[in-house]
Amino acid sequence: MTDFPYFSKADYETLAEFRYALRCFLHFSENAAESAGLTLQQHQALLFIIGYPAREQVTIGELAERLQVRHHSAVGLVNRLEEQGLVERIHNSEDRRQVFIKLTDKGVGVLEGLASAHREELRHIGPDLCSMLEKISPLTRKQRITRNRARYAR
Repeated sequence: MTDFPYFSKADYETLAEFRYALRCFLHFSENAAESAGLTLQQHQALLFIIGYPAREQVTIGELAERLQVRHHSAVGLVNRLEEQGLVERIHNSEDRRQVFIKLTDKGVGVLEGLASAHREELRHIGPDLCSMLEKISPLTRKQRITRNRARYAR
């Protein structure tokens, strides 16, 4: 049997189970997006656009940051969403060089359907995820304690 210096076997099992639950949710999300005629990344883009803090529109740079992709990849993604009639580009009235991306009514409708399906899925798996997070939280405290002990031991 392996000797675990910082985490128990049960700790690793909890982390693995949590990772598995996340993967299952992402798989669900990918299937839901596909059934709506979108890729997972297109669905995430719609969500990030309307869910951006304090605004319902974003710049290409902001969208690229949220999606963790390069600027030119976000441009291509927006082009495809625009072709589907899900987003539109709006020039900033104060600075015409700046362009915002905003959902169209069609985009909002598609996103509402997906958000509803995701909310329902989260209602099912949420309690298990919360339980796992409660078990994982002490792991991070253990890590901090171990790290602090190592610092002060120097």
